[in-house]
Amino acid sequence: MKRFTLPFRFGLVTSACLIAYFLLLALLGKHTNVFFSLFNGVITGFGIYETLKYTKLRQAARFNYTSGFQAGIITGAVATILFTFFFALYATELNPDFLRRLSETWSKDYNNFEAIVFFTVAVMGFATTIVLTLTFMQLFKTSNNPKK
Repeated sequence: MKRFTLPFRFGLVTSACLIAYFLLLALLGKHTNVFFSLFNGVITGFGIYETLKYTKLRQAARFNYTSGFQAGIITGAVATILFTFFFALYATELNPDFLRRLSETWSKDYNNFEAIVFFTVAVMGFATTIVLTLTFMQLFKTSNNPKK
């Protein structure tokens, strides 16, 4: 369980950054424009990158692809789950008008628009996590090629 402490901490910090960014957009009135959510990938990517960097420093010679991949996935999953819960809370309790305004921008024909939006937020977070973890592990993995 101790090996998951660092990724869990970074996941908490990453989710806090995602929430802060969303609230900043809400403060500026830009949170209904989904194109601003592209920056969520940058925030998540930075969190995963830092997790892998510190995991490699902490484990030194024991660091391998599996431990790095686990650390990245846990960081992204924690951040995604917490942000999705916050997003659902915000959209249903804190600002019930948010989804209506969002749906005016994107779709008028969906009956279950709330569920679709929450599902999309979660899937985008998990997809970003997997892709970025695989990408960053190419930087941090040890080479199996013999030195020439």
